Amino acid sequence: MGATILPDLGTEILIPLCAIIGIGFSLFQWVIVSKVQLSPSRASSTSSPNSGAGAANKNGYSDYLIEEEEGINDHNVVLKCAEIQSAISEGATSFLFTEYQYVGVFMVVFAILIFVFLGSVEGFSTKSQPCTYDPFKMCKPALATAAFSTISFLLGAVTSVVSGFLGMKIATYANARTTLEARKGVGKAFITAFRSGAVMGFLLAANGLLVLFITINLFKLYYGDDWAGLFEAITGYGLGGSSMALFGRVGGGIYTKAADVGADLVGKVERNIPEDDPRNPAVIADNVGDNVGDIAGMGSDLFGSYAESSCAALVVASISSFGINHELTAMLYPLIVSSVGIIVCLLTTLFATSSPFEIKTVKEIEPALKRQLIISTVLMTVGIAIVSWIAIPSSFTIFNFGTQKVVKNWQLFLCVAVGLWAGLIIGFVTEYYTSNAYSPVQDVADSCRTGAATNVIFGLALGYKSCIIPIFAIAISIFVSFSFAAMYGIAVAALGMLSTIATGLAIDAYGPISDNAGGIAEMAGMSHRIRERTDALDAAGNTTAAIGKGFAIGSAALVSLALFGAFVSRASISTVDVLTPKVFIGLLVGAMLPYWFSAMTMKSVGSAALKMVEEVRRQFNTIPGLMEGTTKPDYATCVKISTDASIKEMIPPGALVMLTPLIVGIFFGVETLSGVLAGSLVSGVQIAISASNTGGAWDNAKKYIEAGASEHARTLGPKGSDPHKAAVIGDTIGDPLKDTSGPSLNILIKLMAVESLVFAPFFATHGGLLFKLWN
Repeated sequence: MGATILPDLGTEILIPLCAIIGIGFSLFQWVIVSKVQLSPSRASSTSSPNSGAGAANKNGYSDYLIEEEEGINDHNVVLKCAEIQSAISEGATSFLFTEYQYVGVFMVVFAILIFVFLGSVEGFSTKSQPCTYDPFKMCKPALATAAFSTISFLLGAVTSVVSGFLGMKIATYANARTTLEARKGVGKAFITAFRSGAVMGFLLAANGLLVLFITINLFKLYYGDDWAGLFEAITGYGLGGSSMALFGRVGGGIYTKAADVGADLVGKVERNIPEDDPRNPAVIADNVGDNVGDIAGMGSDLFGSYAESSCAALVVASISSFGINHELTAMLYPLIVSSVGIIVCLLTTLFATSSPFEIKTVKEIEPALKRQLIISTVLMTVGIAIVSWIAIPSSFTIFNFGTQKVVKNWQLFLCVAVGLWAGLIIGFVTEYYTSNAYSPVQDVADSCRTGAATNVIFGLALGYKSCIIPIFAIAISIFVSFSFAAMYGIAVAALGMLSTIATGLAIDAYGPISDNAGGIAEMAGMSHRIRERTDALDAAGNTTAAIGKGFAIGSAALVSLALFGAFVSRASISTVDVLTPKVFIGLLVGAMLPYWFSAMTMKSVGSAALKMVEEVRRQFNTIPGLMEGTTKPDYATCVKISTDASIKEMIPPGALVMLTPLIVGIFFGVETLSGVLAGSLVSGVQIAISASNTGGAWDNAKKYIEAGASEHARTLGPKGSDPHKAAVIGDTIGDPLKDTSGPSLNILIKLMAVESLVFAPFFATHGGLLFKLWN
């Protein structure tokens, strides 16, 4: 079959080196962001012996701060920004700690379940057993797989939680700094927000890679030559990552949207006050929500996708020629692709942060972000070609449902490349349907002339229509990658889509940071000009957030299918026949699950928002001087409503997703479960795309009217006009669609598949109790 050009030692050095470079680069970006001071010069507030020097150079960064603007005292603004930032950071940290306490209990319970279920496959025997795919060889006992799967589950869960938490900390650290930089111009603010996003992107991508690499090497000390057993145990890493992401996305999504809907409906529609006005009692909860939902939830989500696509590829490779012949470099090809991705993203980031490319005007923001996606995709294509040439033999075999399929290295390159470019296409189609620079969103905005009802009709139609091209892109990439390299091809196509995860996350995190920056500017009473700059950053961030969701959904579809293939192989199912009743009933139930899940999450947001609206109304009606701005609202009560609601409401949807594979596998068996997985994948992807894009379009239609940048937009405005109120209602309906149900659905389809894969040996041995009784 031929050897690889890159030696095993080179692989052992390359992967951790790239991860460490990624972590180093993120710390470097953080140091630059931290140079924007959030405290006025000591000279103005203290009379220490150094006061003369302090006044002279303002802690060394005078040019960042001393910029009086339109009569606002600079020091007061800085103090106000610092105070608001501190309140947002405290609220977000306290919510995440509360959420993690509940999630921690779940983690321990589920870890015990994994150990008990997988250990019982061979009756907790410690004897070696015949290998699953080669009965003539002896492999490690099932009890070892149970123990190591449990450890990797806990490692994945902890890494996912840490990824989300660090992302939130970085975002809350950067939001006020972005606001302060907006006084110097839109370019400075953009770079601060983007650098902060890059800190999160690189930290998460490098951490996920490094932890997975170290785990594989530690497990290898025990497993030795039993690579099939080793990589089967590693699948727990993906399960841990995604199960935490589910609670992060659902809990954070309910939190942020309850606050957002409450703040918008009472503040904008009823009281006619601007967005993020400090008089609005829900305004701090709203800004906290951006960080716990959009940042922490999204960080955990994309980490989960990365972990699962790597695990799916490794499981299939371990029973192919790479694993059978113990070719380490070829075996770790998925990790090498991710390593090169970090270096590519690092080079791409320089195109946004280097001085020759600095943004000067508002119109340059969106093209700069889109340029990041294009440059990273083009460079990554070259990177994949080089990696496929040096890290893969010219010819090898891939396990394909019981047979070994011969594959060439150029075919594998095309599998990864097709996934990478499908991701870019999905991203740009999403942008076309959700950016207010194009006709779909402008048509939605125009429909607000006749009220909220027509706005809702146009928005729903837009979301359904926006599914067409992404689904074709996913379908073509599945066909091409499966034709070339069976299920391994689909797994590496998903990995291709996620190979530029550091850039994708940087762009994604940039949105909520800009949104928060605008909120802080409004609350700190900064001038209208600064609010315009932060709004421009936020509008671009909205579109890029939609692009990020498109990537997440597209990669989830491919990851889920790859995991499904690995599950079918692991459960020893030769074919999945839709015409058998066992499979067909599973298909029907599986297709229904995303609707049930969406209903739960939507209703949770609705009931939490109801309490929020009532509380905000109560404060406006009973606190004297609140509307006049002479009294402060009670922010803490609104934060508590969001926290309590999200913690309570995240449990039922989480339980639905986590328990379905267990119940179906135990009572109905692996054939019915394969039907459930296929059904949920097919319907979940469509609902996720349409929900995310409908919500994104309604949001940007509202912003299009508010900005009044074109003649058409000015005929619909200004803020407070009837078309604007209709747009706000559309945006409010879209909030739970784009930030709770839509993004959570991609976790549903991945998580059920990876959970089924982890428990496959148990289901294959002891599952299908009801059908056994029936027969």
